Order: sequence, then C-alpha cells, then structure tokens
Amino acid sequence: MIWIGIAGFSVVLAAALLMLGLGLARRKTPAAFRPILAFARLRQAVGSVVEDGSRLHVSLGRGGLTTPQSAAELAGIGLLRRLADLTSAGDKPPIATSGDSTIAILSQDTLRSSAETVTPGEAFDITTGRIAGLTPFSYAAGTLPVMSDENVSATVLMGNFGVEAALLTDAAERKEMYVLAASDNLPAQAVMYATAQDVLLGEEIFSADAYNNGKPIHSASLSTQDILRWVIIIGMIIGAMLKMAGVL
Repeated sequence: MIWIGIAGFSVVLAAALLMLGLGLARRKTPAAFRPILAFARLRQAVGSVVEDGSRLHVSLGRGGLTTPQSAAELAGIGLLRRLADLTSAGDKPPIATSGDSTIAILSQDTLRSSAETVTPGEAFDITTGRIAGLTPFSYAAGTLPVMSDENVSATVLMGNFGVEAALLTDAAERKEMYVLAASDNLPAQAVMYATAQDVLLGEEIFSADAYNNGKPIHSASLSTQDILRWVIIIGMIIGAMLKMAGVL
C-alpha cells in the first residue's frame, strides 16, 4: 500500500511539474488547439447579450466542492469569470444559479470580483448568484423562472446535471434562446446532445478556460491532459503486448 501511495504521489508531482513547465513555455509560444465551434458561437452570443441589453445566465448544476463532481463545478466557475468579465459592462450583469451552497457563495464571489474589476466603485447585487434548489427537479423549477422572467437571451449550462437538464434546454428552445451545455454526467450529456444547440462532450468541459482567453497555465493544463492521455494509452498497449507474450 505504501508503494502504491508513493507511485500515485509521483504521478501527481510529475504532472504538476509538467504543467508548470508548459505554462512557462506558453508565455512565449501560445498553444494551438483544434477548433471547437461551440466556443466561437458562445462568444457571438455574449456579444449579442451586451449589444441588446439582455442578460446572460450561467447554470452551474448541483455538484459541490467536496463531491466527486467538484472538477466540473470549478470548470463552470472558471467560465463564469470569463463571461462575467465580458458582460459586466453591459446594462445588466450576468446571473448564476446553482444547487449547492458552497458553489453559490463561490459564484457570488466570482461575480463580485469581476464587477469590481470592470466597473470599480459601483454597488454589487449579491442576488445575481443564487441557489435555485437542492434537489434535481427543485433546482430545475427554481432555474426556469430565471430564464423566462429576467430578460435572459443566452444560457450556459456547465456543471453536474442529471436528466432534469432537459427541462432547462426545452425552456430555452421555446424562448429561442442560445444554449451551450456541458456536464460530467453521461445521462445529462445524452439529453443535452439531443436538445441543446451546442454541447461539450467528455473532457471538453475542462477546456473552457483555455479556449476563452485563459491564462498560459490553462493552456498548459490542457496540454498536460493530452500528454498524460497518450502515456496511459501507450502503457495499456505495452501491457497488452507483454500479456500476450506471456511476460506478465
């Protein structure tokens, strides 16, 4: 067991050092990633929100910081900051809804930080970061009025969702509202793929920062994921070959 712990720590340390090295390299040479059209259309939708004086809504799902779904929630918070920077100078600030108290507090802090950066000295409306509900369908029921009654013209669903996401995407379609959807939950991904305009599948949910004017460390994180993925694939192939040869 001790050796397993040491091996795990070594892998994490190696990944951290690799990401740090790539982050320093990215300061001089920006990374080139494959195009994801969903992010291009999202930027167009955000531009339309600012121009017509409507609102952007970011739904962060029901995961918490102490749950296995925390990675997806933090990805949503990261995108929320990028989008808040782009829309806080508009007539109406963005709204964030979530189904966990810690994520709601974090969304409020993110929106406040963005507002202070873009429009320093102006009063911040803390109600722009809200808890919509603590159970799947109460969360959907609490989010629907935000989408229908607060002049929202674009919605981003990014975080941990279940099949209740269909209620949100259906409401957006009825209002002819732009929707970008992403989740770490496979049933939710299936529902989103069938009902949302743009969907991020698999690990694409963790690429939002890198694709939306993120810092060099975000691009380095994405490159590190690709490198580690190839290392695992090569290791599996070598292991299979050694097994077939009778060495293992």
